[in-house]
Amino acid sequence: MNSIDLFVKNWGSKGAMVPIASDDITELELKLTAYLPDSYKYLISTYGLVHTPNVLTKICDLGVDITEVQDFLSLDDIFSLSKLYEMTGMPKGHILFASDCKGSMFCFKLSDCAQKQADSAVWFYDHSAATVTQVANSFTGWLEAFNEL
Repeated sequence: MNSIDLFVKNWGSKGAMVPIASDDITELELKLTAYLPDSYKYLISTYGLVHTPNVLTKICDLGVDITEVQDFLSLDDIFSLSKLYEMTGMPKGHILFASDCKGSMFCFKLSDCAQKQADSAVWFYDHSAATVTQVANSFTGWLEAFNEL
């Protein structure tokens, strides 16, 4: 999980992050009737909800074409916002887990989470265009793209 640890070291805000209990993650998975990828569970159970305010500044400074992540969602927000975004136009079948600074979201496909897996592709829901596009083949690969900045 080196890429995850490096991501938090490079980009996580210096504020105190509180790791999320495994029981709480399991409870969310039961509510979703899905399994979150082990790599994502490692991030939130080891570090908690990561806030990355400096990613946008770095992306702008470098002029790279990558959509910034700003906040990882709380477990309650994962469940409620996934439902709310579907009601307001997001295609069905996605589990939101993080946001950018403009109201768009990063998510996993619900169908990819039907069974336990070590990692899963990351998708981006652009709320202004109401489209979902794949941005990385894996959660760890998605974080590695930020580590390479």
